[in-house]
Amino acid sequence: MLASLNARALLLSLVLLAVLLGLWEAASPKQQLAGELTEYELLMGGGEPKAAVPPPSAVFAKAWEELSDPFYDAGPNDKGIGIQIGYSLYRVLSGYFLAAAIAIPVGFLIGMSPLMYKALDPFIQVLRPISPLAWMPLALFVIQDSQASAIFVIFICSIWPMLINTAFGVAGVRKDWVNVARTHELGALKTAWIVILPAAAPTILTGMRISIGIAWLVIVAAEMLVGGTGIGYYVWNEWNNLDLTSVVFSILVIGVVGMLLDTAFAYCARLVQYQE
Repeated sequence: MLASLNARALLLSLVLLAVLLGLWEAASPKQQLAGELTEYELLMGGGEPKAAVPPPSAVFAKAWEELSDPFYDAGPNDKGIGIQIGYSLYRVLSGYFLAAAIAIPVGFLIGMSPLMYKALDPFIQVLRPISPLAWMPLALFVIQDSQASAIFVIFICSIWPMLINTAFGVAGVRKDWVNVARTHELGALKTAWIVILPAAAPTILTGMRISIGIAWLVIVAAEMLVGGTGIGYYVWNEWNNLDLTSVVFSILVIGVVGMLLDTAFAYCARLVQYQE
């Protein structure tokens, strides 16, 4: 039954995709694309291009061109999409795992200690709502390195979902299990490792999954600000080149990479699920 449901869902998704692409192609005028207009034409021709969004056929052609050689390097402003994604993933994963190294232990401490929860909660509630990009000017001033600043911004945006979910998962572990560990005279660290971590793992992985999605969202905006390399810079650079076909292609690439990251963490979360 489940296989049949998955097959029907896949078929419906493909049909919807075909319909949407067909409507998009039909609605796109067969005229000069915005990516082919000069800046003067955009400024003097009423401010609006005749075809604001390229058709799927043009995007597919661009995708074939880019993906056939994704790792070419023709200079600072002309690198393949594979290299740009590589830079973005490096920044995302660097900031993300730095955040995990702090958020998970501190989340354990908060979840296991009501005193630490009450002491740290005001700081969390003040810092958590701040937009990660609001930290960028300060990071650039203090760190004075664009790549390190982008990693810091990813660190800031990734830490809160992991910290809060870890604390919630640890605090929600059944007291009976902790009491059994105490009757066996297990220390605090051994109890946390053997009893609390496996029980809280699904909630912790959920926080990590949320964090990786937020990190991938933020890196695009951060790279637009700092420039140089990365998928965010690629989008902004292609817009400055008035190449909307490349912009649409890069938007789709961002979505696919984000989906793959989310799928990977969803798979990890399923591995630690358990039935009481």
